[in-house]
Amino acid sequence: MSTPTFDEAKAEEFGGRLFGMLSDSITILLVDLAARTGLLGVLAEGPGTSVELAERSGLQERYIRECLGGLVTASIVDYDAATATFTLCAEHAACLTGGGPTDMSPMARIGSLAGQHVAGVATAFREGGGVPYEAYRPEFTEVMDGLSRGLMDGHLIDHIVPTDPELPALLTAGARVADVGCGTGHAINLMAKAFPASTFTGFDFSDEAIAAARKEASEMGVANATFEVRDVVSLPTGTFDVVFAFDSIHDQKDPAGVLRAIHDSLVPGGRFVMMDIKANSALEDNVGNPFAPLLYGISTLHCMTVSLALGGAGLGTVWGEQTARRMLEEAGFTVDGVHDVPDDPMDSVYLARRA
Repeated sequence: MSTPTFDEAKAEEFGGRLFGMLSDSITILLVDLAARTGLLGVLAEGPGTSVELAERSGLQERYIRECLGGLVTASIVDYDAATATFTLCAEHAACLTGGGPTDMSPMARIGSLAGQHVAGVATAFREGGGVPYEAYRPEFTEVMDGLSRGLMDGHLIDHIVPTDPELPALLTAGARVADVGCGTGHAINLMAKAFPASTFTGFDFSDEAIAAARKEASEMGVANATFEVRDVVSLPTGTFDVVFAFDSIHDQKDPAGVLRAIHDSLVPGGRFVMMDIKANSALEDNVGNPFAPLLYGISTLHCMTVSLALGGAGLGTVWGEQTARRMLEEAGFTVDGVHDVPDDPMDSVYLARRA
């Protein structure tokens, strides 16, 4: 067998790509810094020198100048050398500030959080098991809230709920509704306010998430929302007309068991609305998907490992539509359709029902 010729140009091109990846990974940390300190929001309000931005933000000028140096050279922020003025253009500001469904800055915190657990996941590679969910708390609760809040504010009531065209009328008339893996409960609180004739229950096993959910419900003045710390593999049977699950099934210890519990918690004809990752189940079918490296990375560094830490299935983030459909059917559901989510290219909405 002949030895393949070493392609110098190919190696050089790949080395360049790796340097680009390294640069981008550090730049994302700068985006996280600028977002969580409020610097991006101040810059979106208007241009300024580093001194002026320090005065407006209350932040340290030297840190502002260095951080913005990275964002300027990454073509995120503009810089006028003649006046030493930094500018965040409106188009970039729309993607980095405002807290709405187009604000992508909360995603930068995924890299900051996941990077803290590389050593723990490396140990699991060698010894088995995983990094437990508790190791990611409480920051993970804050990160997930930041990732979903803008999307829910912008689209939950007007676009996601009406994916099932009969659901708005059902909730308006009055239904018993649950959210499995509700996190900080923002989706429940939004729906409780929009549909006061219905009752809503949020389940999550995170104490701090449930505490945040109850606090927000009180602040919003919604009396028809309650929250319970609970392992969702066990739910009240035959109780709910509608159950929601927002990106919470794939990282469960026993996702098949949770889907069966959801099925059994519904009344006959009850509806299940599951928003989860938009991907294919086979690796080869995800090649070319620009979001696939991010999804596999998040899975390795969080979703899969927290399940394996409990001796669970380790289903992972990229379980894909084919596996999701099969597992829903095996749990007893009829799957009525799979739909896109506005302003969220990484999720799909699955509509299913109990016969």
